[in-house]
Amino acid sequence: MTKADIIEEIAHKTGIDKPNVSSVMEAFFKVVRNSMVDGNNIYVRGFGSFIIKRRAAKPARIISEKKTILIPEHFIPSFKPSKEFVKKVKESSKIKSSTKVEDKQRPAKKEDKKG
Repeated sequence: MTKADIIEEIAHKTGIDKPNVSSVMEAFFKVVRNSMVDGNNIYVRGFGSFIIKRRAAKPARIISEKKTILIPEHFIPSFKPSKEFVKKVKESSKIKSSTKVEDKQRPAKKEDKKG
């Protein structure tokens, strides 16, 4: 589902025109982005949390140059779904049925023929 799909669905369910829904969504994203840039986490009860995770400094290898470099400590945005959200996804019959269909559509793995 894309942002355009979400805008269309919200407009359909609420009766609000698409440009207004779009501007509200953009404002929401802007508030979330700016709050996280300022170092604030965002908690939406029943949905989840937009949190800032700290990544510790760590060594990394540049194999082609045979060098070790140090990646400094940094922070990344992350989303942690609420327990209710996770429970609803786990119990969703739509996901279970669509996964079975996808599994059937995948081509079977070819086995190596050694003779």
